[in-house]
Amino acid sequence: MEKNNKDAVGSILIILAGCFWGSMGIFVRRLASYGFGSIQIVSIRVTLAAVLFALVLLIKDRAGFKILLRDLPLFLGLGFGSILFFTVCYFTAITMMPLSTAAILLYTSPVWIMLMSVLFFHEKLDRRKLMALVLAFAGCMLVSGISGGGLTPIGLSVGLGSGIGYGLYSILGTIALRRYSPYTVTTYTFIFAAAGSWIICRPADMFDKFSDAADPGFLTALCCLTALITAVIPFLAYTCGLQSVEASKAGIIATIEPMVATLIGMLVFSEPLTLMSGSGILLILSAVIILNLKQGKQG
Repeated sequence: MEKNNKDAVGSILIILAGCFWGSMGIFVRRLASYGFGSIQIVSIRVTLAAVLFALVLLIKDRAGFKILLRDLPLFLGLGFGSILFFTVCYFTAITMMPLSTAAILLYTSPVWIMLMSVLFFHEKLDRRKLMALVLAFAGCMLVSGISGGGLTPIGLSVGLGSGIGYGLYSILGTIALRRYSPYTVTTYTFIFAAAGSWIICRPADMFDKFSDAADPGFLTALCCLTALITAVIPFLAYTCGLQSVEASKAGIIATIEPMVATLIGMLVFSEPLTLMSGSGILLILSAVIILNLKQGKQG
């Protein structure tokens, strides 16, 4: 019974993470209005998130800053290979193809997580998971809008790269959590991601945009809020959720993100909710429900 309770809490944390990630469009659009490019917004987000994660770790567990030298490649993989890689691939894909197509390719991540989980963790690929995976992916396609326009072999590779990088966080994060707390894992992940982002974000241009802003105080607050809402809270919640939820299951539950993004677009930006998007939302919710019904049967 205790295990079922932990699984339920873990699932709720991952749903929470998906909801916060789904709000990213609000912050990205606001920062873009100041002239920041996509990669610069990524750098702002991960850099401030690294600072906030470090502060949390300092308060919660100072000893958590100690990591073994042999685990350095693991955190490099989380920072560079997952967070930075998938974000850069995703934003690059957005510039090469319709947004809906880029979103569909990003949300191939549950497929990659499931395959990697079977390979590395020997997780069982049961009928329930496969059914939920199909429903979730179909739902993401409907929510994003089915579009194959403008897709080139390079664009396809970049788009699939975003899905693989996104999925890699669940795999490497699960391994890291066997040795470290969620606070240590997220802190070092974002420290390395931030370090890598400064190589490609054109820092001088970014600082010029800050200095030219008419309201630098508000802009600074907006940047901090972006890091807190779209990175610190969701990644900490997701990483904590991975302690009790299988990586493959977590990847499917997290597909609630595009559903939330669609609802926010409708409520905040007055974007219409089409029949296709509404159907996709129902499919994603069905996938999450199917996965969590299993807990009740086992309890």
